[in-house]
Amino acid sequence: LPRFSDIRQFGDKWTRVKQWTGSEYKDMLKVWLAALAPLLKGHPNHLKFLKSVTDFILIAEYHSHTEITLRYLQDALHGISRNIHLFLPYRHNQSISKIPKIHSLFHYIECIKEMGSADNSDTEVSEAAHKNLIQDGYRASNKVDYIPQMLRWETR
Repeated sequence: LPRFSDIRQFGDKWTRVKQWTGSEYKDMLKVWLAALAPLLKGHPNHLKFLKSVTDFILIAEYHSHTEITLRYLQDALHGISRNIHLFLPYRHNQSISKIPKIHSLFHYIECIKEMGSADNSDTEVSEAAHKNLIQDGYRASNKVDYIPQMLRWETR
């Protein structure tokens, strides 16, 4: 992938990450359709699902909404609903009903109508603070049986 100023290079990190941060999700969002399209060549509905997810995320981040943007958000939500079943075989329990982040998508539009834009509802600030607390707690431990020490350090 050629280098661009606003495109993050992930290298082999895609397969090694156990949990993504909010900023990593945003960086991945910029490239995942282009990166996954060749792999999903024979699966157009899977690609439509990923496009709907991308559209939903990008539209949900708008600073303000109109009836038109909410309709675009609803269209993206329909695209997600129509094709999410394609990914059920990859879930150990064949269900998406207990995934809170997916369930919350279906309440975004009503929440935006009631409370306004959801543009500042990400987790980046709290993730950064949590990361610093964890690192500081680990440094303050003696590195042996460090989890109880970290918990004691954080509650001081």
